[in-house]
Amino acid sequence: MPRVTKNENRRKSCVAILPAAGSSSRMKAVGNKLFCEICGTSVIVLTLKALQKSPFIDEIIIPTREDMIDDIKNLVRQNNITKVSAVIPGGKTRTESVLNGVLHAKGRFDLVAIHDAARPFVSQEIIEKTVLAASRFNAAAPGVPVKDTIKDAEGGIIKKTVPRDTLFGIQTPQIFDTDIITSALVKATRDNTPITDDCSAVESLGMRVIITNGDYFNIKITTPEDLIFGEAIYNALNRR
Repeated sequence: MPRVTKNENRRKSCVAILPAAGSSSRMKAVGNKLFCEICGTSVIVLTLKALQKSPFIDEIIIPTREDMIDDIKNLVRQNNITKVSAVIPGGKTRTESVLNGVLHAKGRFDLVAIHDAARPFVSQEIIEKTVLAASRFNAAAPGVPVKDTIKDAEGGIIKKTVPRDTLFGIQTPQIFDTDIITSALVKATRDNTPITDDCSAVESLGMRVIITNGDYFNIKITTPEDLIFGEAIYNALNRR
């Protein structure tokens, strides 16, 4: 893993894109995960507060569903999230939503940080290290080593065990040079390429993405069980 030395701690301007147009289909009867509360605060507000606090994030743009724009604007105003410059319509896919946000920024920033709206426990250290790595290497994302044994299976039958020494769970924010991520997302949208994350789009251009140190607390709220984990993480962080 390339290391950013102290003399290289020069960061570029950075806008955060917070895609929030998903359907929360895996939350079942719980409802939209962004508005679910963890210890009295909604998931999206916790996420926004983390980005608001970071001196490495200059502005926040939120692409979301048309029916959620007013609700999110109200939460932004009520919680004094001053870095949010726009809440805009998202696209049919996550890729289209992120691209809408990137294009809305109109190239005013050197870097774009794409962060899951449902990843509320991102630390200030993760944001700082990833911004600095992207400032130097043009593309960076936090990751954590995979803990579980990974099996390659087909039809419910294990084919082989995958060595986990080189496997990482990639988190967000994923941060890129603005021109690079714009080109990657335009290409992915034009080619209708299914991508699992924004790193995949950049990798398709032949670009390398640097892995910075993630955090096992930096979970994404995806299923109802994650709200239980989220409360435990919230309480643990607030006891520090």
